[in-house]
Amino acid sequence: MLDTATIEQRLMTLEQAVFDLQCKFDNQPSSGNWLERLAGSISDDAAFLEVLEYGRVFRQSDKPIDETSK
Repeated sequence: MLDTATIEQRLMTLEQAVFDLQCKFDNQPSSGNWLERLAGSISDDAAFLEVLEYGRVFRQSDKPIDETSK
């Protein structure tokens, strides 16, 4: 089992890390709308369209055969 001094040191280190993260987060400029930050973030349209096609093919592969022939 860990001794008290080791636990105290680990707790102090953890508290400092949490404090640093809070300061880093507080200093970030915030945009009110998360969608505005996300919109336009996909800069390579060809790659995005390829991903959409892979998704479509994957969804189609999961359908029973009689549904896909309709």
